Amino acid sequence: MSEFMGLIYGSYEAKADGFQPGGASLHSCMTPHGPDTTTFEKTIAEEDDAKPAKIKDTMAFMFESSLIPRITPWVLKSPHLDNDYYKCWTGLKSHFHHEHLPENGELHS
Repeated sequence: MSEFMGLIYGSYEAKADGFQPGGASLHSCMTPHGPDTTTFEKTIAEEDDAKPAKIKDTMAFMFESSLIPRITPWVLKSPHLDNDYYKCWTGLKSHFHHEHLPENGELHS
């Protein structure tokens, strides 16, 4: 699934480190994406204390498609292109604990 997301006003809770109003992101099919490192680590630290919360004073949108969007040369030459976008995941640590696997190492649903 490809995903195009934009922020109209306010702040975007999954990108606490600087997704600005008027900004947008595009993640093509099979491209890893998700909350930035700061947001993810804060959420993991809450563990069982996380509760539903109403998000106010913001408006964002997201379109998903099974199609792969084509990027135009105009977009790639934009002075507003964030060439450092990928850095929001720098420092992301693994929270996978192999000791929770069964002895034979197989996972079952």
